[in-house]
Amino acid sequence: MRFTDRAVLVTGASRGIGAAIAAAFAREGGLVVVNYRQNHDAAHAVAERCRALGGQALAVAADVTDAGAVAALAERIAEEVGRLDAVVNNAFAPYRFDPDRRARFPDVPWEAYQRQFDGAVRAAHTVVRAMLPLLARRSGGAIVNLTSDLVARPSIPYHDYTTAKAALVGFSRNLAAELGPIGVRVNCVAPGLVTGTDASRDTPEEVREALIAQTPLRRLATPEDVAGPVLFLASAESRFVTGQVLTVDGGLVMG
Repeated sequence: MRFTDRAVLVTGASRGIGAAIAAAFAREGGLVVVNYRQNHDAAHAVAERCRALGGQALAVAADVTDAGAVAALAERIAEEVGRLDAVVNNAFAPYRFDPDRRARFPDVPWEAYQRQFDGAVRAAHTVVRAMLPLLARRSGGAIVNLTSDLVARPSIPYHDYTTAKAALVGFSRNLAAELGPIGVRVNCVAPGLVTGTDASRDTPEEVREALIAQTPLRRLATPEDVAGPVLFLASAESRFVTGQVLTVDGGLVMG
């Protein structure tokens, strides 16, 4: 199994894509730190599922935009796990993909952008700064940041969300350039609309059907579809890959 004797932190792992990623690492023998902000019961259920799949798991609450909370998370990982091989920055500020009720640019205040920047870039910055000493101890450390195919193809202008995810891509590539010499790789996974998540719940059926019709593989992604590429980028199989964005949307965005 690819992640036996390897420890992975997945932020925002109590539900949706994060929970699927945590389960996928556990299925490959990993020790998964299931990070969550508030939903204690859901996070502990994810940790229990990870154990049932053959991995080890530790559920830890921490607001990933809070430097103090993340420092405490890093300290707990150091004390109870003693190592860290990969970080998956999946947590983001709450958002609803509803094109009918989205705010048009004249009505989007800077505060909306700031919320999304905090949820995407600030969170990743806070987590990486705290976890880097642990990652640097191990050879082949990996960071995977969740972005969006909307950065390459803003088919619906979700201004604040997409701008923050674009900034996260820039942040990731700068990190890849700086951390490569110490053996830490940084890549992004950019999903399209993912079914079965809170964020996609309000997307109207006609919009879903239109996206499916434009997608070569003729369906929308599931959380499990996103988990596989994350595992690839965190594994030794991608040991010579860094600074890249892997789009996972069935071919809607190419290039």
